[in-house]
Amino acid sequence: MAVLAAITFANVLVRYFTDRSFAFTEEYSVALMVVLTLLGASAAFAADWHIRMTYFVEKLRPAVQRRLELVVLGASLLLFSLVTWYGARLAWDEYRFEVLSPGLGVPQWQYTVTLPVIAALISLRILGRLVRVARARRSI
Repeated sequence: MAVLAAITFANVLVRYFTDRSFAFTEEYSVALMVVLTLLGASAAFAADWHIRMTYFVEKLRPAVQRRLELVVLGASLLLFSLVTWYGARLAWDEYRFEVLSPGLGVPQWQYTVTLPVIAALISLRILGRLVRVARARRSI
């Protein structure tokens, strides 16, 4: 986050004083923002802080709440597994077809490869949470 803030601030200063801009800041800012968002999602799933609507769920019996939690975690695992798969295919296609980024002309796959890697990490975190919830269900 500090790197993102620093390069954005530097770009604002340069643009203010010179009417020019650092070309790399936008690409790096977007890539860093995606990485930070995905890492935040990974931490949220691991610590059970992910966003959810609990008003109706809290009115259910605890056994039904746990079953619903398992369904939600299963759907989340499916979603991030698909993001991992299709993100890897996208990164591979960008590598294979030598796609260059629009601003700097660097290989686009260098940015895209972070998507399937972090999505796989999120999938593992969700799987861990799924196992913990399933084990807690058996113990009752």
